[in-house]
Amino acid sequence: MKNGDSLENIQFTSTIESVCKKKGCWMKVDLGKGEEQSFVRFKDYGFFMPLDGEKANVIVHGKAFVSEISVEKLRHYAEDAGQSKEEIAKITKPQLQYNFEADGVYLKEN
Repeated sequence: MKNGDSLENIQFTSTIESVCKKKGCWMKVDLGKGEEQSFVRFKDYGFFMPLDGEKANVIVHGKAFVSEISVEKLRHYAEDAGQSKEEIAKITKPQLQYNFEADGVYLKEN
């Protein structure tokens, strides 16, 4: 996929790599290709994930898309993830990101 591409009505299983530490309004999940992750937000802020949800297994359903994320947003997300000021300051370029807008998430019991 490239910038601007999208796929509707997608469902997949993954593992949560990180969650927004402020209110659980986003998560990053493993795409199973080494270091690649998808940034998952929740449609209309309709639900949130547990703040301690790392390593949990999930099934997500919704829309997959690729977009360029600005330095400002990348820094905001890094702050939400609890990164240090030094790590945040190293963010100087926008980047392409695999995104997912979930309209449903099933959090599996471990």
